[in-house]
Amino acid sequence: MYEIGVRRFGAVNWMGLRMLGWREIRRFLAVWQQTVLAPLITAGLFLTVFALAFGRNRADVLGVDFLHFIAPGILMMTVIQNAFANTSSSIVIAKVQGNIVDTLMPPLAPWEILVGYLTGAVARALIVAVVIWLGLFAVLGQGIAHPFWAIAAVVLGAAFLGGLGILAAVFADKFDQMAAITNFIITPLSFLSGTFYSAKALPPAFQILTHYNPVFYLIDMARFGFLGVSDASPWHGLAVICAALVLVLGLGWYWLRIGYRMKP
Repeated sequence: MYEIGVRRFGAVNWMGLRMLGWREIRRFLAVWQQTVLAPLITAGLFLTVFALAFGRNRADVLGVDFLHFIAPGILMMTVIQNAFANTSSSIVIAKVQGNIVDTLMPPLAPWEILVGYLTGAVARALIVAVVIWLGLFAVLGQGIAHPFWAIAAVVLGAAFLGGLGILAAVFADKFDQMAAITNFIITPLSFLSGTFYSAKALPPAFQILTHYNPVFYLIDMARFGFLGVSDASPWHGLAVICAALVLVLGLGWYWLRIGYRMKP
């Protein structure tokens, strides 16, 4: 006889973890036109607008052609926004519809729920990154100078923004609250992170503020990975992102463990 409340799956409920991760992946693949094709079109529109606005007369940035300079930033910005949207939309929809209990009731530990949601965010981010890069390669001939740093930027960025999406969705009870977090926190962090400019071109005060934005290091790391140039040391950026990731995932785990704003 098994005692009530005792886990019967060992240290890890691999079946439950695999099913939650696969559910999150299937959820965004079911609407691939919105989750994969739409980001490609959005990235293409950004690139087209800047190409038409500045033409070929724009001076090089960090010794790189302007369009090539902003391409990794656009890719990374699109990737992290999709990672955030994947986890946040999944949890908020479940909370609003009242079926979040289907995720909380199975014998899954808080960290397993966290990893399951992040699996979907990272998978979506990788697919979006590959699709956009193929488009950039076809249009600009965009290569990859340092594959390790490019992949690290995408994976860490997806995990970090996916974790922020979990925090935001746990905190939000309604769609308008989620929209406010996206519009007033996530979007400014994404746009004011050196996506379309070099941080070295900013006034000293704004340079200091930029270096307090963790998304800046993700953009900068991605730019180093694709182009081999960056505003800051990629190793410094890696340390900052890893520290921020530990804080975000640690808080996410704690909120899931105590059922903060998830359980009555």
